[in-house]
Amino acid sequence: MAARGRRAAEGDGAVAHTGRVSRHDRPKGLAARAGGWSARHRWLAVGGWVLFVILAVAAGSMAGRVDVTDSEAIPGETGRISKILDEAGISSPASETVLVQTRERGGPTADDRDFRAAVESVTRAVEATGEVTAVTSPYTSDAISADRRSALVQFEMRGEEDTAADRVQPVLDAVEKAQDQHPALRVEQFGDASGDKAFNDAFGDDFQQAEFSALPVALGILLIAFGALVAALLPVVLAMTAFIATTGLVAVVSHLVHMSDTANSVMLLVGLAVGVDYCLFYLRREREERAAGRDAATALRIASATSGHAILVSGFTVIVAMAGLLFTGVADFKAMGLATLMVVAVAVVGSVTVLPALLSLLGERVEKGRVPFLARIKKGRGGSGGNGESRFWRAVLRRVLRRPKLSLAVAGGALVLLAAPAVGMNTANLKLDQEFDSSMPIVAAYERMNEAFPGGPDPARVVVRADDIGSAPVRAAIEKFRDQAVAKGASKGPVEVTVHDRQNVAVIEVPLVGGSDEAKSEKSLDILRDEVRPAAFGGLDGVEAPIGGSTASSKDFADKIGAAIVPVFAFVVVFAFLLMLMSFRSLTIAATAIVLNLLSVGAAYGILTAVFQHGWGAGLVGAEGVGAVVAWLPLFLFVILFGLSMDYHVFVVSRIREAKLAGRTTKDAVVHGVVTTAGVVTSAAVIMVAVFAIFGTLSMQSMKQMGVGLAAAVLIDATVIRGVLLPAAMTLLDDRNWYLPRWLRWLPDLTHDEQVAPAAPAAPAPGPYGAVDGYRPEHVRM
Repeated sequence: MAARGRRAAEGDGAVAHTGRVSRHDRPKGLAARAGGWSARHRWLAVGGWVLFVILAVAAGSMAGRVDVTDSEAIPGETGRISKILDEAGISSPASETVLVQTRERGGPTADDRDFRAAVESVTRAVEATGEVTAVTSPYTSDAISADRRSALVQFEMRGEEDTAADRVQPVLDAVEKAQDQHPALRVEQFGDASGDKAFNDAFGDDFQQAEFSALPVALGILLIAFGALVAALLPVVLAMTAFIATTGLVAVVSHLVHMSDTANSVMLLVGLAVGVDYCLFYLRREREERAAGRDAATALRIASATSGHAILVSGFTVIVAMAGLLFTGVADFKAMGLATLMVVAVAVVGSVTVLPALLSLLGERVEKGRVPFLARIKKGRGGSGGNGESRFWRAVLRRVLRRPKLSLAVAGGALVLLAAPAVGMNTANLKLDQEFDSSMPIVAAYERMNEAFPGGPDPARVVVRADDIGSAPVRAAIEKFRDQAVAKGASKGPVEVTVHDRQNVAVIEVPLVGGSDEAKSEKSLDILRDEVRPAAFGGLDGVEAPIGGSTASSKDFADKIGAAIVPVFAFVVVFAFLLMLMSFRSLTIAATAIVLNLLSVGAAYGILTAVFQHGWGAGLVGAEGVGAVVAWLPLFLFVILFGLSMDYHVFVVSRIREAKLAGRTTKDAVVHGVVTTAGVVTSAAVIMVAVFAIFGTLSMQSMKQMGVGLAAAVLIDATVIRGVLLPAAMTLLDDRNWYLPRWLRWLPDLTHDEQVAPAAPAAPAPGPYGAVDGYRPEHVRM
């Protein structure tokens, strides 16, 4: 290693003085070759990228996107129900309910004239819209509460259930007019269509707000980081063109693996994050080398070999992490995994090809559009890409490396404490009253309806399919199920049965005891599945009776995700470890990367549990404790964070390795690697934290949880992990950082021949802070 470091240092010294690189010392590797080719054929590279984006979009438009169906999206018995109904050709209409309720305890009851008049007014109003059918009065269905203060008008939306949310507004308006006519009573609507409309409006508005805010925020931060408009625009343009191209490719691939709107939104989030990061790494290194006195061609070659290589390694690691989602068995997760790994792959290709071509074309014009007081590329002090240094991180490192063992213990202990609440994490699909604030009208209606008629708004649905649904044994079993559901305490009734004789299918709706109380409703569900169903249908051949509904869907989804956690975690960790091992030829570096990333993920889990499950400090982020972390989030956070955090780790450790190869001591190499990457890592982290924090401001609790979890983890990763734990650990390990056992030396060598800066002159005698005090790195200042 020392000999290789001397050769690299000598070769790079020649570059610094002559601006030329000998054939022997030219950067090698895929990224260097791609960058060199693009710089020599810049118009072809740029034109090829533009053509690729156009063709990808055209192909996607012609192919059209195929989305995940309900039977695919929902795992477990609820998904089985959707499949049975689809196969039978039974279109289940969207059901709606209007609650008519006395506002005050002394007000009219269901037996009074005013109450009856309100019910009749609602019935006439909804029928007059022409959008409903099967309107049922509570006086004929006996849907009146025990205290006679609440009643339900029930009906169904005409047409397909999937489009009912788009047609329910006139019905909502009619119910609102009925409310105006009877101010002494409460008249509120809730159901499949109105609930979906409220959710879709909030979800669409939230993501639209996030998408519209993300780009300006990222551009603003890049403008501050670079101080020049053209340089700031490059990462955004690259990220967005990569996203646009991938959108077309995803549409083509969706004919094999179905996609979804959620996958598309996550693809934008990840595509923006990695696209900006990769361009930032590359651009900052190229500017740094130019500011150090190298000619443009040499600076670009060095950036290709170093930052380009780091982009390839981190990109492959992110792709591996996202590929883990393909093993969950959940359709939406498979869609997210495939879409995100595709956008990362496209961003990587763009970063190592079209970006060097653009930099070669622009030359000094990359500094165009300088903003007064923000332009930071200068000779000497103060440049983000010049020969400055991060005084802040230098000060931090002095304290960290003065007592590395203490720093490691304190920072590591703090992260373990942050992660501690995650031990008791409860995951669940959030119900409507958990997802949205109770001030939302649809949520208030749901809560009052559930209080008056427990389980009524979200009944369990049992679909019975038999060879002959009308046979006496099957009819008797259905009646037994109906009776036992109430007798066993799973429901207080009424249990409704709808028989489709021609399709040999029966649908049973069972209001669960517990209603919106997750623990109680799941207990009722378990009684239906484990006691009532076996007793009623256990002795019948050729009969299946899956039990679904909102509670069942939530439980089945959580169980499916829970079962996928171990294999997904194992896949991601093992393959990321192998990639790091081959990329740095060090068992220690690979193990350290895994441990540090797991620490940051664990801390994020702990913060989520504390804030959103227990409500500790929830008001600080405009949230509230809802008793659970949304079921899909822990696994989603793991793969996203594990992948993205590798960006920083690979970039920082690559610079440390370069300095080590140049002949520096481990401590000096660590300081050099951290302070010369501090600016780019901080800029990248600030962008991601800002973009993720936008999601923390949205109305939906699940979006808040995602935003807070991602922002907290990235912040921890870029500060505590990269600024304290990594330098402390590597300093303590010293030369053991580069340990590779003989029995592993057969592994492929994915390292690259770095062009490194000349070895630093001998450091002066250690000061009170050790060797760090005497060291002054030559490169980037944050």
